[in-house]
Amino acid sequence: MNPVTIRTLHSSDTEALLAFELDNREWFERHIDPRDPAFYSVQGVTEHIATYLSDFAAGTWHPFVIEDSEGKIVGRANLKDIDMAEGSAEVGYRIAQSACGQGLATLAVKHLIQQAQAHWNLKRLVAHVYADNIGSTKVLKRCGFLIEQLALHEGTERDYRFGLWV
Repeated sequence: MNPVTIRTLHSSDTEALLAFELDNREWFERHIDPRDPAFYSVQGVTEHIATYLSDFAAGTWHPFVIEDSEGKIVGRANLKDIDMAEGSAEVGYRIAQSACGQGLATLAVKHLIQQAQAHWNLKRLVAHVYADNIGSTKVLKRCGFLIEQLALHEGTERDYRFGLWV
């Protein structure tokens, strides 16, 4: 695996993030809910970044990008719905199809766990995964998450909720 950098999302990431999302749109939509079509524009991504950075400043979200050795975005990772009173957050990530199988998802989740502890002093993380997303299930288990429940998703599909005490 080539060296990667995981860093907090910047407002200057618009073009690179839009390219990442467009290049991987079909791949992502096979594994997670699709984004609103309006997202896939410079304005849509600019607004998306502004919202994430506003939530970061408010202490409810911590958005990261994963860059390859050439500075190209190859993944994203987020601590979302940070609840300081409960000491909890949800983890989420997406890795470019071209970068799958290189350990980036595991690296991203381990980074989120470390940031949850060091930056936010959180005690509990959760993650939601469609039951047929075997890759994400393996990543979460590898990082110490345990399946807590199997639930209906939007009334038809099943998904897992994973939990981890950190």
